[in-house]
Amino acid sequence: MSNSKQHIVTRFAPSPTGLFHVGSYRTALFNYLFAKKHNGKLILRIEDTDKERSKKEFEENIYESFKWLGITFNETYRQSEQIASHTKHLKQLIADGYAYISKEEIVKEGGRSEVIRFKNPNTTITFTDLIRGDISFDTTDLGDFVIAKSIEEPLFHLAVVVDDYEEGVTHIIRGEDHISNTPRQILIRRALGAPEAIYAHIPLVLAPDRSKLSKRHGAKPVTEYKERGFFPEAVLNYMALLGWNPGTGQEIFSLAELVEVFDISKVQKGGAIFSEEKLRWFNREHLRKLPLNEIKTEILSQIKNNTEIIKNNWTIENDVFDRLLPIIEERIYTLHDVDTLINEGDFDYVFTQPEYDIKKIHWKKEEDLTNTTHYLSEIVTKLNTINSQSFTQTAIKEALWSFAEEKGKGNVLWPMRYALSGKDRSPDPFQLAELLGKDETLQRLQKAIQSL
Repeated sequence: MSNSKQHIVTRFAPSPTGLFHVGSYRTALFNYLFAKKHNGKLILRIEDTDKERSKKEFEENIYESFKWLGITFNETYRQSEQIASHTKHLKQLIADGYAYISKEEIVKEGGRSEVIRFKNPNTTITFTDLIRGDISFDTTDLGDFVIAKSIEEPLFHLAVVVDDYEEGVTHIIRGEDHISNTPRQILIRRALGAPEAIYAHIPLVLAPDRSKLSKRHGAKPVTEYKERGFFPEAVLNYMALLGWNPGTGQEIFSLAELVEVFDISKVQKGGAIFSEEKLRWFNREHLRKLPLNEIKTEILSQIKNNTEIIKNNWTIENDVFDRLLPIIEERIYTLHDVDTLINEGDFDYVFTQPEYDIKKIHWKKEEDLTNTTHYLSEIVTKLNTINSQSFTQTAIKEALWSFAEEKGKGNVLWPMRYALSGKDRSPDPFQLAELLGKDETLQRLQKAIQSL
């Protein structure tokens, strides 16, 4: 920054013409982090002057997304509310000779045949970008560019500059795709007598194939991640590290921690690759940081509201849920994954006794069902020696391990696991037995023996 005592004002200026993905909200996050880091002000400006494409539902989605993410603004307003100010400055530019009404014949709806152009001084513009250093443009190639359709209809470049000027925006942090807009806007700022702004053009977020990130390439609206069970803290954490890092090995941050360590000079120049798998990893790390009671509440809510659970009228005892919790935690990255696992039948054995396929109950080449029956009967005998209060994974394993090693771990432990879960894939038999409890474990083993 050129002046550390300067009161910093930044802004995020989305157009409500569609749903925004995480790459767009990352720009807002960088503005937020920069403003908070320097005790500055952050403005949300809804650029809604495109009356045909701007939709109320898209504007509402912007507000909803920021509310969920926890990004707050000092001021919020719509660009359409500033038309009077745009018009005032446009008239002044014409009066001062910086702009003029062009009588050229152009094809426009409504039969308009004139526009307002900025009188290009044909000079070289150089500005210092906080990320990219000095950037120069020869404005001659721009010609006299259009800044308004009419006195009452200013276009993008004029409206943006007037709004930034009126709001006292000191730092313009935006995507690198706006670099080419900067020379036009600097020319207008100078003509208005506005102070120079400081620019920082951040790299774009790219799809895995290095194309520009878009919904077509897998990016989803922020609110969709909310619906899919992601945590806002995880989304913010991942967004911050797309094209920036603090220069340390730390990856997991809270929003307050991000504010503390954010340094815009460490934003990278190259594009950042968005990966939903990496976002899922961040979500899993934030899930694991939650207090146990909060994790239990969130996951139990997912279970109780699951359509399969409701349809089958299944219930789960508190002690069984407490034992199931670590098994679920081990397998999920988002809360939505709980639904997926239940819907795919991964935890059916928790709620109902399994039905057995006799062909699957023995281990691989061990086709003598008499042996398998013997193994299961011996398991029942050994487990009966453990009292219900001590029926833990450790105690169960100690009771069975020597026998399993003697007869073949697969021969002994596979039938036990299949008898308890009825699944080709499930937690190990010791974990399953502890989860189900002694009485239920013995009942299922006896049922399996009878089926043989």
